[in-house]
Amino acid sequence: MQAIEEKIGYSFRSRALLVNALTHSSYANENRGRSCESNERLEFLGDSVLGMVVAEALYRRFPDLPEGRLTRMRAQLVCEESLHRVAGEIGLGAHIRLGKGEEHTGGRTRTSILADATEALIAAMYLDGGMDVARGFIERYILPELNGEYIPFGDAKTDLQELIQKKSGSTLSYELVGESGPDHDKTFTTRVLLNGESVGTGSGRTKKEAEQAAARAALAALRR
Repeated sequence: MQAIEEKIGYSFRSRALLVNALTHSSYANENRGRSCESNERLEFLGDSVLGMVVAEALYRRFPDLPEGRLTRMRAQLVCEESLHRVAGEIGLGAHIRLGKGEEHTGGRTRTSILADATEALIAAMYLDGGMDVARGFIERYILPELNGEYIPFGDAKTDLQELIQKKSGSTLSYELVGESGPDHDKTFTTRVLLNGESVGTGSGRTKKEAEQAAARAALAALRR
C-alpha cells in the first residue's frame, strides 16, 4: 500500500479506504466471512468525480467548442483505455486484491479490472482528502493527455471515420491480421484499410483495442 501512496504522492488518513479501493469483487466474494467489501461502490462514486473534474477542465479550456464535441472529448478522457493506461503508470495491478480464480486467469492485467480500480482509487482519495486531492490526481495523470481537440487514446475509430467522410467516395475497413499468446492473455493485431490500402496497424489485448490502435496509427499518418 505504501508503494501506491508514494507513487500518487498522497498518504491516506484512512488506510481502510485505500484497501477497499483495491479490493476486487472476486476477492470480496471469497472472503465474505471477514466483512470484506469490494470496490464497486467506490468505482461508482469515482466515475462521477472523474467526470465532473474532466468536464470542468474541458469547459474552461475550450470556451468555443459546442456541447457535442465537449461530450466526446470527456468520453475519450474517462474511457476504459485511458484509465487502464493510468493504472499501468502507477503500477496499480500489482496491488489489487483478487480472488484465486481471477488471479489464475490473468485478472491482474485485465483492462476492465484495472480501469475500475482506478476509478475506485479516485473516489477513495476524494473521500479521504476532499475534491482538491482527487482533482490533483486527475490533473496529473489524465488531463495531460489532452492535446488540442484530439486525444490520442479515445474513440479513434470515430475520429478516423469523420476525417475520411470528408473525402468523397472513400471507404474504411478493418482486418485482423494476427493473434498470439495463450487464450487468457491474447494479443490481437489489426490493420485499417482506406480504399483497400493499409494506412495503419495496431495491437491490443482485445480485437476492439487492436482496432482502436490501428485507427490511431492511421490518424497520425494521415495528419502528417
